[in-house]
Amino acid sequence: MSDKTYDVPSKCKAGVVVDEGPNFRVEIAEVDVPKPGPNDLLIRLNTTGLCYSDIHLMMGDLGTPPMSYFNVRSPGHEGAGIVVALGANVTNWSLGDRVGVKPIYDVCHKCELCWADKEPYCPQAVHTGLMVTGSYQQYVTHPARYASPIPDGVDDTIAGPVMCSASTIYRSIVESGLKPGDIAAFPGGAGGVGIQGVQLAKAMGLRPIVIDSGDAKRELSMKMGAEAFVDFKTEDDVAAALVKAADGKGAHGVFVTAPAAYKSAIALTGTRVGAKVMCIGLPAKGTVLLGEDPGVIAFRNLTIKGTLVGTMKDTSMALDFAKRGLLKQICEVVPLKDMPEAVQRLRRGEVAGRIVVDFNA
Repeated sequence: MSDKTYDVPSKCKAGVVVDEGPNFRVEIAEVDVPKPGPNDLLIRLNTTGLCYSDIHLMMGDLGTPPMSYFNVRSPGHEGAGIVVALGANVTNWSLGDRVGVKPIYDVCHKCELCWADKEPYCPQAVHTGLMVTGSYQQYVTHPARYASPIPDGVDDTIAGPVMCSASTIYRSIVESGLKPGDIAAFPGGAGGVGIQGVQLAKAMGLRPIVIDSGDAKRELSMKMGAEAFVDFKTEDDVAAALVKAADGKGAHGVFVTAPAAYKSAIALTGTRVGAKVMCIGLPAKGTVLLGEDPGVIAFRNLTIKGTLVGTMKDTSMALDFAKRGLLKQICEVVPLKDMPEAVQRLRRGEVAGRIVVDFNA
């Protein structure tokens, strides 16, 4: 047991959603610091990433009950911080331990999905930032049994986005079954999830190609290991440009992190037999359909597959990539006071990589 002690305030700062729905905004408010239950940690977050899923939850367009249904005001699920208080029953954590907050807050731990490394699909999964207060609030509680330890050597500005974006795309790459030397296309690849995917794909021996727009996103993509960059605003035929870059055949795998890219995702596989289209980015419910003539799917041995977020194991693996220097900082860091505008920038699609909020700035 650590001999460290921490003064825990009664109030803390948080980004809270106001006017939930299409006209939402985030405001900075002072809220009560929660008290940990007997099996919980109290975490003081140093950083939180801003994820587009937060936008969906604040808009309420995913078809789930709204945040307000669960009396939640602060979204967020990419937190990195330290343990500052322990529940009475907690023995496997110490004060001062580094810890992360993920998209899944807890699961039942006793169903076949939990046992089969698919616990994000557990019917009793509790979603952080929707069903319980998320990482936009500096002090949060978390079940000790499902919190993720952060290794030394991984800065909080990197560890925060690993909790969702890196572990999510890592899971998708693993489930795609792509092998070293295969070409992985990332439409929207300069966004928060995609750019983590580019780095991981490179580290796993794949050949990443990014589809996005603008010089800043081109520069970021190439710096992070992309083999080629296709600008969808300057290319007359984006799919043809991608296929040309992909050895003239098309991608072995397409990792769709930007919902607008679903309409062209299958075309990016070109004539590649056995290609995979991996569905990751979540569009608003009922706005996108993805499919193809069954003959095309059969004759090309095409697979269309969806993945959700990373498991505890995936998060640990992604953190190990970061510890080894293979996941680098891809974020712009802003102070808490700038969170409201940063959220709106994310909503408008103006962010290359990730924005991370520093609670201590």
